[in-house]
Formats: sequence, C-alpha cells, structure tokens
Amino acid sequence: RALMLDVHDEGGAPTVYHGFTWLGTTTLESNFNEIKDFMDANPNEVVTLLFETYISANMMEQELTQAGLMPMLHVQEFGEPWPTLQEMINSGKRLVFFSDHNNGQAGQDWYHYMWSYAVETHFENNALSDFDCEFNRGNPNSDLFILNHFATDPTLGTGRTDLSEQANEFSFFYTRARQCEDEAGKFPNFPTVDFYELGNSLEVVDSLNEIPSTLGIAEKTFENAVSVFPNPSSGRFNLSWNKPIKALVRVFNSSGELVLESQSSATSFQLNLEELSEGVYQAVIRTADNSETVKLIHLR
Repeated sequence: RALMLDVHDEGGAPTVYHGFTWLGTTTLESNFNEIKDFMDANPNEVVTLLFETYISANMMEQELTQAGLMPMLHVQEFGEPWPTLQEMINSGKRLVFFSDHNNGQAGQDWYHYMWSYAVETHFENNALSDFDCEFNRGNPNSDLFILNHFATDPTLGTGRTDLSEQANEFSFFYTRARQCEDEAGKFPNFPTVDFYELGNSLEVVDSLNEIPSTLGIAEKTFENAVSVFPNPSSGRFNLSWNKPIKALVRVFNSSGELVLESQSSATSFQLNLEELSEGVYQAVIRTADNSETVKLIHLR
C-alpha cells in the first residue's frame, strides 16, 4: 500500500492538504496516528509514504517519533537490492518513507529522496488522451516506477470525478499499465489514482499482481482480461488477450443499437469505427464460456 501526502508548515503546525487550504486540511499528526493504528492492527502489511514536502526533515521526524512510527522505518541503501516484502515483515521494518525534497539530515538514513529511487509518469492529465507513458521526474534507471493515473482539472489541478471514473475503468487503466510496463521495462510498483472507489482501480491492481479479485466481482487476470489500445481513439481500436480465442465481437452505440459485428480466433483484433460518429460505444466480446464488455471512446 502507498499513500501520497502533501504536507505544509502552517504556523509551525505540519498540515496536510493539496493545493489550497480551502479545499480541506488535516493535521499530519492525525494521519500518522491513523497509519500507526493500521500497521499495529495489520502486522503483515507494508506501507510506503510518498511525500510532497514543505516542512523540514527534523519536523517530519518529530511527528513520526510522536506517532511511534520511527521503529518501523526501513532504510534502503542506495544502489542495493530491495528486500522482499516478507523480509520487511519479518524485520518489522514495514514503513518506507520518500520525500520529493532532498532535505534529509545526517543520521536520517530513512529519509529517502524520491527521485533518486523512483521515476514517475506525468501527473497532469486533463483528458483521457493525455494519459501516456513518458517519464517525468526521477531517475529512469531506478528500481521503482510510479504510474501517475490522475484525472485533473486544468484550472485548479484538483481531481475530476467524471474523468476519474472513465480513467479508472478496467480496460483503460489495465491496458495503460501494461503498455507502460512494456515501454519502460518496469513493473508499475505504485499505480496512483484519485477517487479509488470510482471505476475498477482496485481490480486493476489485483490483476497486475495476478491475484484473485477481492471485490466480489468476476475475476480478471492477465490471461483473460481484454485490453484495448488506444482508447480513446480516432476510430481504430486494437483489442487483445493473452491466448487465441474464438470470439464474437459486437459493438453497440449509446442507444443500444448494434453497429458492428465480427468474429475473431486470434490473440488480437482490430475494430474500425472510423465511419461512425464520435461517441461512447460498448464492445461485447462473447466466447463459448463467458462474455466481457469494454467501453470504446471514439473521438475524431
């Protein structure tokens, strides 16, 4: 698990908020107390903190000490292999700290400078077409890969619920994660989202980890999940799955009318909607065993 937190110095009080105080604030103390309670109640969990930091490293250490989190902090020597999760659990060093400011002091080996250890994608995506796999900040040769998957308002830089729901939809999110893994040659360790409860972000993480879904819905692993790329598209959509299957592919418009029907027996299939008007379409892929529906966003 990972948390992205922005902490500011408000009159000597470490205060957590993003962008503007009038959007809502909380104290860093309350956040750390909640994290400590969670880790005490869940001794097999590893938590990573990714901080946008506007306080001193000494003030951060004071807050961690007060919450009782210092003994849990892992120290990662730069350039050395990371321990396994089980090794971190066994050692009790289950909390990993990163800051985007390189202001750690002598003796604060736990205070890792994020952009030495990780690389990220761009964090401003104002439309679905903005989501790509290009690196932004960080060391491209580092072990850790932060896949920023935020849907943001261009004026305030805050999250958009409408666009987040589309961005967090399974086929769009999962396809982007796998595409970026292929392009970067790195597994997306931290897929970061706004409004995780919208769409299928938790299901995507389960599928990336190749574990059964914990959400009580049909399991999608990389063996059977349908991937679509690009999406949105100007008309040509590439559908793919991990093994050859015989499938009937039917496309419906927003009124529920059948606009295209075809068959596939390979591992990939191309849909051409260039002659159709722009809008949102549903592709239903039916096999002998089951069916899956994916959303197609057609933009001219």
